[in-house]
Amino acid sequence: MQLPRSKLLHIDGQTIHYKEMGNPNRQLALLIHGWSSSWYALSPLLPLLSQRFHCVAVDLPGYGQSPPPRERASIPGYVENMARLCEELSDGPVVLVGHSMGGMTGITMALTHPALVERMVLLGPTITGKLSTMINLMIAPITLMERFGLGSLIVSAVENAMVGITDRLMRPVSFSERSGITEQDYHRLRADARHPGQGRVRAECYFAMRENDLSGKLSRLDVPTLVIWGAEDNTVPLRDASILADEWPDADLRILPKAGHWPQFETPDQTRRLVASFLGLPLLGSQLSTPVSDENLYRVREIAQFLTHSDLGRGLNRSQRSRLAAQFRQVRFEAGESIVSVNETGSEMFLIQEGTVEVWSDPSRPGSTATHAERMAVLTPGQMTGELAMLDQETRTADLIAGPDGATVLGLSRQRLLAIMDDDPELGVRVLWNIATAMSGRVRYILWQLQRAQQRARSDFLQ
Repeated sequence: MQLPRSKLLHIDGQTIHYKEMGNPNRQLALLIHGWSSSWYALSPLLPLLSQRFHCVAVDLPGYGQSPPPRERASIPGYVENMARLCEELSDGPVVLVGHSMGGMTGITMALTHPALVERMVLLGPTITGKLSTMINLMIAPITLMERFGLGSLIVSAVENAMVGITDRLMRPVSFSERSGITEQDYHRLRADARHPGQGRVRAECYFAMRENDLSGKLSRLDVPTLVIWGAEDNTVPLRDASILADEWPDADLRILPKAGHWPQFETPDQTRRLVASFLGLPLLGSQLSTPVSDENLYRVREIAQFLTHSDLGRGLNRSQRSRLAAQFRQVRFEAGESIVSVNETGSEMFLIQEGTVEVWSDPSRPGSTATHAERMAVLTPGQMTGELAMLDQETRTADLIAGPDGATVLGLSRQRLLAIMDDDPELGVRVLWNIATAMSGRVRYILWQLQRAQQRARSDFLQ
């Protein structure tokens, strides 16, 4: 498995350390950690995102291996650092992933530099900058002591003597009681929080978040965004999630049980599935870290564009089409080649992308092996077929055969559709609605044909 590469970037007198993963020629995904942390805070998402993005996980100035800023640390200052980094490393808008204070930094960037941010994934972002009561009562005094040289020495001495006194305080504040975080990851995150020499920046950032209160500003955002919050987050309280839900209803807000302030570590599989669905990543389950070729990326973009004018993609926005497009398998059939046969058990529906597909059946024995098959219909690009067998997993009722010029079809399996409904209920409902609408239109047309046939038969009888 590919490992992230360490790099340094010098911008306007500030050195920024970051970890890089993925193809440098792809769209930039910028990962920004939170308070008292480092690039490692978002490391669980790097393998997933790097399959289709050029991932850059930064150490903000004053954290990790990045030296502190010359000026007082502030959220607007960090935004300008990140904007300059994007100018250096990207030729277009970026996908921004932010955790905690990094989420506040990302939102502020989207407000001040809207052309720079294409999409966002936010994990427990601080909105008001007012952390939980437990943080303010138990952790903040230690942080403020670290602001000064003598206080920092006292805190370090106490830490060493008491074998990590803040660990006992921080565990219930940061993590769910039923957290799935490993001990190795827990100790690494706590080491970041105790990193020596960062007391000044930690204290400055504590006040910087309060000074950058985003309440009242979120309604100005027009960036597709997924927001993931742990149900037991005792660092950035859920009252911030309520403000976000009120002011930014278009944001896709998900609350995860058994997670605190670190859902990417505590419920990693669920978090990755949500992120994969939102960003239209083509692979599910255990294959999330498999690299995606340029050919596959182009195919997904091509399918997403095609869905705009298809029965299945009617009314979907760009982000939804991208998510849906990633779930199809694309198959080419030569002229006259069988796609499916009557009486086969169905678990996949088909959307015709190119060419035509002919539907053959025996009108005297519908749903049975044809003895005198007739061509019942010709399906053209944008139309769907096989949805009934996919939904109920019963047998096919007709043969599907590629037309005289062949056919390229997009297959959507029942398993993939169920995964969409689980990961993105709104998209799942829209897809099912479009399937039902297309089926309704087809039934109405068949009834119209029958009515016309009856009228002709009655007319012939009267004559």
